[in-house]
Amino acid sequence: MEENFFIDPEAIVPAGQDPEGDDALLDVARELHAYLQGFSARLVHNEGAVVIEVAGNVEADGRRYPFRLVPERCVLARVQKWRKLTAERHLALVRERLNEAAVAEFEGEVRRFVAGVLREAEVEGLDGARFLRALETGKELASRRFRIVEDRLAEASSRRRAETLAEVARGTVKLTRYPESFETAFMMRRRFVAILGPTNSGKTHQAMEALAQAATGVYLAPLRLLALENYERLADRGVAVSLVTGEERRITPGATHVASTIEMLDTSRAVDVAVIDEIQMLEDLERGSAWTAAVCGAAAKTVYLLGALSARPAVEALAERLGCELEVTTLARKSPLEMAPRAVGSIGQLRRGDAVIAFSRRDVLNWATNIAAAGFRVATIYGNLSPEVRRAQAQRFRDGEADIVVATDAIGMGLNLPVARVVFSTAKKFDGISEDILPPWLTHQIAGRAGRFGLHEAGLVAGFDDHTHRIISRLMRTPADPLSNRGFYVTPSLRHVKSIAAATGERTLARLLELFSRNIDLTDDFFLPGDLSEQTERAQWLDSLPLSLEHRFTLSLVPVSTRVETLNQAWQGWARALAKERSSHLSIEPVGDTRYALQAAEDACKKYSAYAWLGYRLPDYYPDAEAAVALARSMSETVDEMLARQHGRRRDEKRPPTPARRVRRGPASRGDRREGRTRAGG
Repeated sequence: MEENFFIDPEAIVPAGQDPEGDDALLDVARELHAYLQGFSARLVHNEGAVVIEVAGNVEADGRRYPFRLVPERCVLARVQKWRKLTAERHLALVRERLNEAAVAEFEGEVRRFVAGVLREAEVEGLDGARFLRALETGKELASRRFRIVEDRLAEASSRRRAETLAEVARGTVKLTRYPESFETAFMMRRRFVAILGPTNSGKTHQAMEALAQAATGVYLAPLRLLALENYERLADRGVAVSLVTGEERRITPGATHVASTIEMLDTSRAVDVAVIDEIQMLEDLERGSAWTAAVCGAAAKTVYLLGALSARPAVEALAERLGCELEVTTLARKSPLEMAPRAVGSIGQLRRGDAVIAFSRRDVLNWATNIAAAGFRVATIYGNLSPEVRRAQAQRFRDGEADIVVATDAIGMGLNLPVARVVFSTAKKFDGISEDILPPWLTHQIAGRAGRFGLHEAGLVAGFDDHTHRIISRLMRTPADPLSNRGFYVTPSLRHVKSIAAATGERTLARLLELFSRNIDLTDDFFLPGDLSEQTERAQWLDSLPLSLEHRFTLSLVPVSTRVETLNQAWQGWARALAKERSSHLSIEPVGDTRYALQAAEDACKKYSAYAWLGYRLPDYYPDAEAAVALARSMSETVDEMLARQHGRRRDEKRPPTPARRVRRGPASRGDRREGRTRAGG
């Protein structure tokens, strides 16, 4: 999620200049902030540029219409260029582009546009005000928002004049009735219990106690790793529980409970207690729709919602919309979390129990190599690793076979580690477009892994160097933005797609997905379309094959990266075989002992898991699902051993010597930042 541009010294001084203690620069920062506030404006990022967003209201037809828009003249500079300008130049540029005359002219432009939209909507018998809500989105150029409003109005006008068939098509995806599509949950009287708090506050313990004592129940996790962990927790207490994830099934005869990944929720099965973990994932564009579906569709008398304090507005809004009683409990962290008094400074100053955080696979491996060269034993955790490898690497750290863990933000979810101190190697992360300062919520989530209750009196957080240490310190003091109380993401089920196809006669999956997205966008802003871009791209290729709609839909959701050539070839091969009604048998991936053996082994794990995912859904065509699970586990062990050989002793080796203190630097390479898109759920 894109963060607001910082209005602080770090944002306005030239790159590399330290603002601490510089009263002149601080004065300029305050003057800039005050000037912007005088016009109800703020600096934000827009597609890699620094722009001024202006908020206000215009009157038309006796009503006031709010807007949050970026005037064309208020695009200031590309981010990198902006950071090279002096603080005084920042202020001068803002004053030049934003003044009373410019704002008055812009408001006139908005007023004329609003009046035109209202007139056209009235002619078509539509409520123009609902289209003008798009002017409140923020962070976008006014011209782009105007086009969106015009496009939506034109679309609505066209659809209003369309024949009855098109009316039926719209009715199939009206998300005002989205909760009703989960019939079992909709007919139940449900109660929500939200347990919210920071990391290490005991949220999961409370909910799992209630789940274990219930006659029937389900635990829903964001990751296979968490599903497995809580499956074992319930099984250890004598609960008859099954494990169900996209790639694995452990079915217990007569099971009363299920631990599963959230996408695998069976909404037709009524239970006494459901636990939905990491509820703040509602805001995630890629996977948030699974949380929306779980909150709406978990058929349980009591539904526990676990997550960050920032999720409270979203939880309250959903409970009200669904007509469910809500009880909110907030918890405090069990052990204090403190900033270290100073930066670490060198690899030699690292110590046993540290977690070093980087934000790409390459940087993690570089740091691990350099830290191991200093005499430490190292475990590594990053998003490309399978859950089994992450768990094995975490276990090495827990068992004392590794002194230090080097990880991406994948450490922030699903792993309980005895970390004494979290050390950020950088305060920046590549977000898919540019490298930028970490958002506060992510900083808090990662830092919260320090200081496990019962093991450490307090958790410590530090930056590796002075600059990083200062930024992390500021981010730790910055509260995370609360989740929105509307705009919850939804993606289509096969039932939705079939309904649209029946109503419109459309047969291509790509077009059906587009119809779903457009209709969501125009019906109810409480629910919004999730990110369907990758699924639609896959659908465009699948539509060229003689496959049923059901098979195309299933293949479009296979959890494998088609950006990796070997995995894309495997996926396309499975699809082509299915189109010819042939079975696909699993082929074993050779890894070898090349320079890229580790990457090849990681990709092989993903291929086996993807095949297993298909095998559980279409067993007649992908009959080797159980073998795929076994191969994925075996290859995960290979990856774990490769990492252990590279960065730490094996189980039969002696402990290395005391760390050398003379090593002063981290990795020489900053790594490929495009790999830094790893999410906690990756």
